[in-house]
Amino acid sequence: MRTERPPLALHRHNRLEFAVQLTSARFCGCFLPDPRQTPAQVAAYLAEQLGIDDASCLKPYGKRDGTDRTHAGEIQHIEGWRDFAEVADELREWVDARAWTTGDGPKGLFEAAAGWWESGGCCCLG
Repeated sequence: MRTERPPLALHRHNRLEFAVQLTSARFCGCFLPDPRQTPAQVAAYLAEQLGIDDASCLKPYGKRDGTDRTHAGEIQHIEGWRDFAEVADELREWVDARAWTTGDGPKGLFEAAAGWWESGGCCCLG
């Protein structure tokens, strides 16, 4: 299991914001378009895990232009994920080859592509 301590230690001034981005990427497969819209229960749970008393500190997140994109890029780098734009052609070729060499229908191809996506360490930036 991965540990969140090293990445979060890099961002002591805004650990909750960074944790929201990290959690959304890991569990949703992409970064949220507006991390301030994180459900209150999720923000409260993460804040509790981080020892932050008030989860409302998430509200001003993103007021500094580019903070959310900076966090997303750092998380992508730390996790070793590749952006979809980097792998789109590779995935397209892989699906094309699989379609010609297997009897998989659309559902099978989709499921296989999802497995390829996850095993390849890809992440959609949102």
